[in-house]
Amino acid sequence: MRLGLLGPAGGDLAALARAAEFLLNGAKVGRAIYLGGDDALEETVAAWAESLVGPDPSDEGIWTRAFDVAAHGTAEQIDTFLRAERARLRLKSLERLPHEELRSVEMFGDRVAILIHDKALLDEEDIYSASYLFYGKGDAPLIKSIGPRWFVTPGPVGSAGGGALVLDDADEAVVATLYDADGHATRSETLSVARAAKLSVRP
Repeated sequence: MRLGLLGPAGGDLAALARAAEFLLNGAKVGRAIYLGGDDALEETVAAWAESLVGPDPSDEGIWTRAFDVAAHGTAEQIDTFLRAERARLRLKSLERLPHEELRSVEMFGDRVAILIHDKALLDEEDIYSASYLFYGKGDAPLIKSIGPRWFVTPGPVGSAGGGALVLDDADEAVVATLYDADGHATRSETLSVARAAKLSVRP
């Protein structure tokens, strides 16, 4: 699995769009989650979708768009329509944290990861149960182990050396890679977690 994380936009929707576009089309993540506490991702996705297919980018609107191009379009226009609709559907890979709690739980193999906007809202149960704690609210990107756990933030979108982060567990170990605003990797770290010893009881 390749999961992308986006830091808070701080009102810069253009920078958020560039970072999201990089994660989807450059880093080829399966999903990308926005760790901000605002509606910047929804606004960015809505504007992006309109730029692809026009003023009604909804799933329902596809029937009108498809009818128009099928009835009056050339072969080239039909190809353009299909490419635009595929790109619009790809935008569904961009997600935000749930509105109410601004947190979610993901699994990396048998390891629990908590994704949250503000790490100050983590409680003891969160910290105890998770191996990875990914958060959005921070001044700069950070990848740091504290005891048996990792605390990671991509930093704000557009921040020096960060703004976007890719998590890859293709080789069992989770690798976190930070990217800057130009899509250049600035740091990569294997998030190693010691596995609990297996105990056996003999009669």
